[in-house]
Amino acid sequence: MKWLLRIAGIIVVLLTLGAAAAWYAFPRYAQSVIDRALEGKNIRLVLHEPGLPNLRGMSFGRIDLLFSTPADSCTGIVSTYSVTVTDGKLSWKRAGSSDPRSRGMIPLLLPLALELHADSLKVRQEPADLSFSDGRPVIRARLDILRKRGPAFEFVPQDIGYAIEDGALETGKLRIEGIAYRFRLARSFRWIQEPAPLSVSTLLSNGEALPLSNFQATFGLQRNPEKPCVVTFSDCSLDLFDWKAATPRIEYSLRKKETRFTLELKHLALDELPGFTGGGDKRPFGSGTVSGRIPVEYRDSTVTLRNAVITAGSGSRLMYYTTDGKPFLSIDASHGKNSSEIFRNLNATITLSSRNNRISGIAFSGLSTTFLGGTLTSTPARYDPLQKTSSFTLRMDRIPLLERIRLQGDFKGALKGTISGKVPVSLINGRLAIRNARLSSEGGGTIEHSPKQKKEAFSARIFGPPKPDATYLFSEPDVTLNRESDGRTTIGFTLKNLIRRNSGGEMLLLSPKGELGLWQDRNNPALVSLSRFSAGFFTGTVAIDHVDFDMEKKTAETVLILNNIPLQKLLDLQGARKIYATGLVRGKIPVIMHDQVFEIPQGGMDAEQSGQIIYSTTPEERAAANQGLRITYEALANFLYSELVSSITMAQDGNSVITLQLKGHNPDFQNGRPVNLNLRIEQNLLDLFRSLSISSSVEQLISEKALQLQKK
Repeated sequence: MKWLLRIAGIIVVLLTLGAAAAWYAFPRYAQSVIDRALEGKNIRLVLHEPGLPNLRGMSFGRIDLLFSTPADSCTGIVSTYSVTVTDGKLSWKRAGSSDPRSRGMIPLLLPLALELHADSLKVRQEPADLSFSDGRPVIRARLDILRKRGPAFEFVPQDIGYAIEDGALETGKLRIEGIAYRFRLARSFRWIQEPAPLSVSTLLSNGEALPLSNFQATFGLQRNPEKPCVVTFSDCSLDLFDWKAATPRIEYSLRKKETRFTLELKHLALDELPGFTGGGDKRPFGSGTVSGRIPVEYRDSTVTLRNAVITAGSGSRLMYYTTDGKPFLSIDASHGKNSSEIFRNLNATITLSSRNNRISGIAFSGLSTTFLGGTLTSTPARYDPLQKTSSFTLRMDRIPLLERIRLQGDFKGALKGTISGKVPVSLINGRLAIRNARLSSEGGGTIEHSPKQKKEAFSARIFGPPKPDATYLFSEPDVTLNRESDGRTTIGFTLKNLIRRNSGGEMLLLSPKGELGLWQDRNNPALVSLSRFSAGFFTGTVAIDHVDFDMEKKTAETVLILNNIPLQKLLDLQGARKIYATGLVRGKIPVIMHDQVFEIPQGGMDAEQSGQIIYSTTPEERAAANQGLRITYEALANFLYSELVSSITMAQDGNSVITLQLKGHNPDFQNGRPVNLNLRIEQNLLDLFRSLSISSSVEQLISEKALQLQKK
């Protein structure tokens, strides 16, 4: 028996020495062992820089895994996968016993729990040109080592789990970032992935974020036997241009490569959307909410929108501000106190084209919708993601936009009418440009200008709040619009007429037209220019070649050009009621404006032809006049002038000097001898205008009181 014990002891020592030698030699023979284990199988695994194993695990520099899958029954595609795991560590420990049914009643030798930690994981699929990457992956698995007959062993995997927390998927120039999904495959569940939450934070094309983001859904790999080639996503939501959209179910056909679903937009706050928040100045460019339904069809790289509807909630509007942050204009998105549709029957087709499995262009076609009750369509367009260029033309037909415009601040308005026209749009290096847009309307409106007074006037306390300083009425606007890619904007305009009314009277401009320049000076974006302005004024014209108005400083300087203006009309504007005159005058009047105060440094007018002046006086006025003034009265009683020259200057306080040189004769005065008259009038034009306004207001007030007494 002793020799048997000695032999057994020698065998144990030899086995121990052999195991130690195998442990130290493992890095050299590990790859050959792996190759023999995978011999004859459609899989290749290469282990780089393996470390020495211990009782708890082993480390490695890199693992390369290459394998292929059979042709998919739905797509017919044979896929090849290459997997790379770098700087990892594989650890193991004894696990709890598994269900005997999972191993077919084969005796269990050892249940193991495996855990793989690595710096990175990369997976590439061909021919789909898909690349998946994940940092710091952790993969957990459980397997049973079963004892078969003799020294043979069998490895039976029980489950595997992999929680993706920040993965990325890339194909061509399309990249999906922020992927989170928890894989868990188990033998007890027939190795089928059960539904689990899936989320994607960002989609990028050519390095730039797309308008689709924050996609969330519940997704599993178990397919419906009645639809074996359909992948189902349930409880889906995403951000479309940061608008929260949701749909209960998305079914994607792997065979037809198509899907249909409806996105639901519910009560999205406008002031929380990009472009409407106002940025750091805290002035939102939108208020209220929008909702909608967007039916979407996707097939063969083509997205189709059919009969989408976007609705604005009650009180929703867009806001625009002056350079000093005060609101001056708003556009009502809703109509009245109830919610209303902005877009109805919105249809469009978006096609993604690719080259060498890369997105090479995005084509838009068939865009049409009912917009605010009118019609909006677009010509086909193609967007180049690399050059960031595109061009198309929007066509508008009878869109009732004017009645939704509301003026704020010192201006109030009531506008009516629809807008029609076309707007050619271009994207140049990702920036918007507009070329020769043309918009027109058969409507018009009324705009009241009521500047705020610093102190309450005495007249306001007696007669009530003051009436508008001026009211402007316009009709049939026709606008051309050009915008450069750097933001410089030019607006050409033509109106049928423009009427200015105040308490002193009415002034009519016929067919006014001109050209506005906005954001032309990068150093001073508050500068607005008016060029080539002209209008019919009485039977003549008034024009301005060019003027720059600084909206912040409220300064401007220009020259007012008058031609063929009836002299009588100018006298009527001055409130002269005893003078009758014929003839036409022309002139140039320089005007300087500073903080809404006007100054005329040196203006002049002259008569274009001869005419007549009749100044009516009463016998009492003639009797009270001195000898020189009495002669002037007699000469002007029926003065036929052959030459009329005048000049005018006005200071900022309204004090003005008007000189008038007249040459001619009165056939009823001193046998019609030639007469030269030089007149100099010094007065305050602002006080004159105020007195005209006060007298007119008092007369109107007396008339209104008389009518009220008559009704009683």
